[in-house]
Amino acid sequence: MSSLILTPPTPPTPAEHVAAVSPRLLARSAGALYLIIFIVAPSGAATATPLRMALTTVCDLGVAFIFYALFKPVSRNLSMLALLFRLVFVAIMTLDSLNYFGAVDLLHSAHSAQAFDTLDRLSLVPFGVHCLLIGYLIYRSGFMARFLGLGMALAGLTYVNFVYPWLVHIAFPYILIPGVVGEGLLTVWLLAAAVNSGRWTERAGAASGLTIAPGGSTK
Repeated sequence: MSSLILTPPTPPTPAEHVAAVSPRLLARSAGALYLIIFIVAPSGAATATPLRMALTTVCDLGVAFIFYALFKPVSRNLSMLALLFRLVFVAIMTLDSLNYFGAVDLLHSAHSAQAFDTLDRLSLVPFGVHCLLIGYLIYRSGFMARFLGLGMALAGLTYVNFVYPWLVHIAFPYILIPGVVGEGLLTVWLLAAAVNSGRWTERAGAASGLTIAPGGSTK
């Protein structure tokens, strides 16, 4: 007499669970950190405090690493390059803060508001390169709206012009508008819509050489 053995369905592996949930969680986490940056980031030496600078730095680091994980399926090399440029931006801002609040003294410029603002604006050059790369990755991703990529690319093009102090002097503060719009739209999108997790999983599977079945399982 033969017996009928019922095999329970195989639960998803941890990797499959992360692939399905993690992209949206990552995106909304980045959006929350970006929102904090918009709220607490100082606009120059006049509004800079140790607490505001520390919070901004921590949030910038979080966004940098989340963006690397989020866009690695599109291009690992470009995502790493974007991460490095944002880390350069954070390093410059950290050094600028330490100098302004007197922890270090660069060229006898400690506590100098002018020195703080000068280095603050120059730090936007590597940040602009980061925005250009993120804009390209968003545009090519397929799991986020392309207009967000165009907005970030425009913001990046604006920020890299901070390498020319004379141009910034003429166009300030209007030169900041593309950045506020581009990054602001991205923040709202990350919080509200996150990413298309199905398309993100497909890109991740293609990048790792896995075949993604219609149900989202790997083969």
